[in-house]
Amino acid sequence: MRINYLMKIPKGIFVTILLWGFFSSNAWADQVLVWDDCLAEAKKNNPDLISAVESVNQSKASKGITASALYPQIDSSLSFSTTRSNSRNASTGVKTTSTTDAYSYGATATQLIFDGFKTVNDVNSASENIKASQQNYRFTSSDVRLTLRTAFVNLLRSQELINVVGEIVKIRRQNLELITLRYQSGLEHKGALLTAEADIAQANFELAQAKRDLVLSQRQLSAAMGRDKFYPISVKGDFTVRDAAKEKPDFDAIVLNNPSLLKAIAQKNSASYSMKSAYANFSPVLSGSGGAEKTDSSWPPRGKSWNAGLTLSMPIFEGGLRFSQVSKALAALKQAEADERSIKYSAIVSLESAWAALQDAIETVDVQFKNLEATQERSKIAEAQYSIGFISFDNWTIIEDNLVSAKTAYLNAQANVLLAEANWIQAKGETLEYAQN
Repeated sequence: MRINYLMKIPKGIFVTILLWGFFSSNAWADQVLVWDDCLAEAKKNNPDLISAVESVNQSKASKGITASALYPQIDSSLSFSTTRSNSRNASTGVKTTSTTDAYSYGATATQLIFDGFKTVNDVNSASENIKASQQNYRFTSSDVRLTLRTAFVNLLRSQELINVVGEIVKIRRQNLELITLRYQSGLEHKGALLTAEADIAQANFELAQAKRDLVLSQRQLSAAMGRDKFYPISVKGDFTVRDAAKEKPDFDAIVLNNPSLLKAIAQKNSASYSMKSAYANFSPVLSGSGGAEKTDSSWPPRGKSWNAGLTLSMPIFEGGLRFSQVSKALAALKQAEADERSIKYSAIVSLESAWAALQDAIETVDVQFKNLEATQERSKIAEAQYSIGFISFDNWTIIEDNLVSAKTAYLNAQANVLLAEANWIQAKGETLEYAQN
């Protein structure tokens, strides 16, 4: 009857229903992303990266503003005015009114000739600030990569954890069924039954908790990618480490490309140029100027005039202003030098720490895998022994608890090694563009 009923539906309506069902089901389905998808989206939409890019643009604009003082400054003017005056003849008493118009237009130009290289040093300082902002972008990109990778791994772990906890719930349910039968047969005490019921309650709680953690991990990954709206997503990947760095690398060489150190170096160089600029304040400033103008009482004006000259200015006394500026610039330079050393030392320590943590995490995965194999085998044997009464409930439940813990510990070890790898990559200063082999 159902087939006959469908055959009566007009073809156009039937196709529409099928298409609606297809698209609506896919609209609610989780979006599956791989790591490269997350990288591409974060590069485009992450707000921290966008902010860092605009910071670079501001630095470039600041250099342009500073460098503009080296070029001629040309201004133009156009003016019109009218003057009305009233006067009275003293002898006749007749009042007269006169109007005078004035038109003018022209251009003036000034050119800095010499200022003790103050402006040149200011431009050089601005160039170093651009380098610093560019390295700040790399530093931000490195941090975004770590945040993104952490969120990706946490979501991958959450997905796998639901499967693992689902297996644990199944184990606990089977255990409860076995113990219930033995309790009903008088072969087991009530404490064992209550313990089994508590175990499955705990497993169900952990499953619900894992599902809540899954949603949180989805939100964290969405935020790291810069998504404005939240949609359920899932990720596809494995727990393979690709940047294991088994052989201990040369940390002193790696740190030379660290963006935080390169930023500190650029800031130190900028401070050095700023100090030179402060010393240049004591130099006389020489500039040239010239202009041309036309004026008349009617339009277009016909009267011509021009001017040219040189201006020399020299500071004599300003209450110690320039001495204080030099002292401030010198202190800023010494601070920048100290910051560079501190950042270099910290970066090397971070490299050593991250590399050691990665090696520990890699070895921990091997240990946890062997432990899981052992507990699985012991669980099979113990279940058979318990079912025929060869071992007590207390001994059997300890082995089962160990199996449950081993499953979770192995998954956590797999996720932790990826997080350790991400921290190692971040310690090296690698950005979102870094490709893992």
